[in-house]
Amino acid sequence: FSPGLLLVAGSFAAFRLLNRGMERLVPPPPSARRNRWKWRNIWTSLAHSALTSTHNPSPCRFCLHPGLSEDLVGTHPPGAHSLVAISVGYFLEDFVDMLCNQKLHQSWELLFHHSVVIVCFGIAVLLHQYVGFALVALLVEINSIFLHLRQILLMANLVHTTCYRLNSFINLGTYVVFRIATLAWMTRWLFLNRENVPPATYAVGTVGMAIMTPMNIILLYRLLRSDFFK
Repeated sequence: FSPGLLLVAGSFAAFRLLNRGMERLVPPPPSARRNRWKWRNIWTSLAHSALTSTHNPSPCRFCLHPGLSEDLVGTHPPGAHSLVAISVGYFLEDFVDMLCNQKLHQSWELLFHHSVVIVCFGIAVLLHQYVGFALVALLVEINSIFLHLRQILLMANLVHTTCYRLNSFINLGTYVVFRIATLAWMTRWLFLNRENVPPATYAVGTVGMAIMTPMNIILLYRLLRSDFFK
């Protein structure tokens, strides 16, 4: 096994253990006790988003490694490959957790999303290429922090609070910047560099962007309708 695969396996096991112990670390309020597994799942997802966002300040990486913005295929800073491998382990764990604890009609969108991410990030881990591209994709985890906080506040029955309202505005702002704009930039980069990317990898990337972009636009509409246009 390559070190990347071992790191994926270790990350999967670590997030699995964290998920199992999360209820002791953050006991669910009475309003969330009917769905304990989801409470654990969201807090585990929040831990991954916080870890990724803390260790992936991509704007800083682009300043420290100017070649990264020109070559997202073969160039990546130290530690970037490990960060992507850790994320693959998390998405695998979250996939298994939802598959075991939630009905398919309730989770198929996220399962589909995770499948695309696992395939795309898995290619980067195995080939040690496109790691820079995966780093840019992980910028969405900055917004995921506030998406997960929103779910936690909803489960804790804290919708009518200043904290929820403030989080809604930050969530919307980071969503536009770190999801919509980031996906648009990635799609543009993929199109402009199609001659430098092997056909099979280009096909995977194109399909991934074609799936992710509509999903994120639909989610943005749902957020606007729920938090601002209700």
